Amino acid sequence: MMMSKKLNKMNKIGCVLTAFIILLGFQACKVGKDYKRPHLNLPEKYRDEIDSADSVGIGNIYWKQFFVDTTLQKLIDTAIAYNYDMQKTLKNIQIADQQVLQARAQFLPEINAELGTINQQYRSKNYYGTHGAAKWYDRKEKNAPNSMAVNQSQYITGLSLSWELDIWGKIRRLNESTLAQYLQTYEARKLLQTRLVADVAEGYYNLLMLDAQLEVARRNFQLTDSTLRIVKLQREAGQVTSLAIQQTASQKLAAQSLIPQLERQVVIQENSLRALAGQLPESIKRNASLTDFLIEDSVSAGIPLHMVNYRPDVRSSELALRAANAEVGVAQAYRYPTLTIDATGGLNSMLPSNWVKIPGSLFGGIIGSLTQPIFSRRKLKTDFEVAKLERDKAELDFQQTVLDAINEVTNTLITLKKLQEEYDIAEERVKVAQLGIKQAGLLFKAGYATYLEVITAQQNTIDSELELVSLKQQLLLARVELYRALGGGWRG
Repeated sequence: MMMSKKLNKMNKIGCVLTAFIILLGFQACKVGKDYKRPHLNLPEKYRDEIDSADSVGIGNIYWKQFFVDTTLQKLIDTAIAYNYDMQKTLKNIQIADQQVLQARAQFLPEINAELGTINQQYRSKNYYGTHGAAKWYDRKEKNAPNSMAVNQSQYITGLSLSWELDIWGKIRRLNESTLAQYLQTYEARKLLQTRLVADVAEGYYNLLMLDAQLEVARRNFQLTDSTLRIVKLQREAGQVTSLAIQQTASQKLAAQSLIPQLERQVVIQENSLRALAGQLPESIKRNASLTDFLIEDSVSAGIPLHMVNYRPDVRSSELALRAANAEVGVAQAYRYPTLTIDATGGLNSMLPSNWVKIPGSLFGGIIGSLTQPIFSRRKLKTDFEVAKLERDKAELDFQQTVLDAINEVTNTLITLKKLQEEYDIAEERVKVAQLGIKQAGLLFKAGYATYLEVITAQQNTIDSELELVSLKQQLLLARVELYRALGGGWRG
């Protein structure tokens, strides 16, 4: 007898060990393939790069080091803190935090408590199965009543547990996908910040350009006013006709009309900058002018591989590929058997007086089930094939994003190069125009030049000065765009 008990005990232990070994074997069967970055056809350096590709690119610089103007720094700081899109992005990150916590909890069993259940069934005399089978726990009568009465009572308090074992790695793959999507929200915040920093900087440089153009317009208005006074004196002396006065006055009014146009644009630009920063419309104090900003002869874009690892939209696209790759494993795991353990336990009694009596009211049970899908009208196979195709699409999206980013950087580099050439030419043009207007004024006062020559010289000067200001702004904007294209702006 004792030997039989020992054998039974050893058999039970053997069964447990066998089941444990089988589970370990299942754990090694991880569905899906681990993520591996696809091959990217990256150039060693960008086309028409101004500086050597071996140096560190400007995208790696903190934005407070790239933008040294204190007014601009304050505007960017305010925008990052109060811009509504930035605040919504932070909420998205918090939502993703909760989703990651939920995904991690999938490894744990689900437990529910049945705090108290009273189940009473009412039957009448003619109900099927009443005669002979009825048990009257709440009545002392031996015969079933004709009216409705309690036929059976049950009082339950207990716990139930359900646990799906991750034998194929489905939950692990699901966690990989959720984590990749979670990290995408961080890259989305970085991407938004790089765009926001660039937008604020571009708006600020545009504001300084309008200030400079307004200064040119006011200076030109004073010049045309001075010319008109001289023409009037010459008219009184009989040296010119009234037509000269009319044309010079028209030139003065044209110069004057430019002033309110630029003043209007200044106010609108100030309001736009304040709106980016989540602030109400108000004037913006400037401590610098456009001429205070020096344009460096060369900038470094770094190497394309660094941009791929640093630029937020490229990183976000790769994370989408990671998530899609993990989803393939999840879809594959749904086609395999599911091992679930269900357990229940608690108190159960037919009479309320015995409800909490222990051990008489105790009950418990455990069920292990291994379920294999056999026929689901091709749903599982379709889901698996679609998941693989979605992964292929995500890989193409990633490669397209990398290609677009490289083209964007390359185009900005050539823009910088050619804008610098245009700016150098425009500087020479301004010098020539300013010399021309000076000589035209002297010749006009001496009677050796006509008023038409003076007007032409003045128009050439204002056109060249406005163009120079515009090119200076475009150069600054191109530098900002290159900084953004390289992924700069989210650090600092």
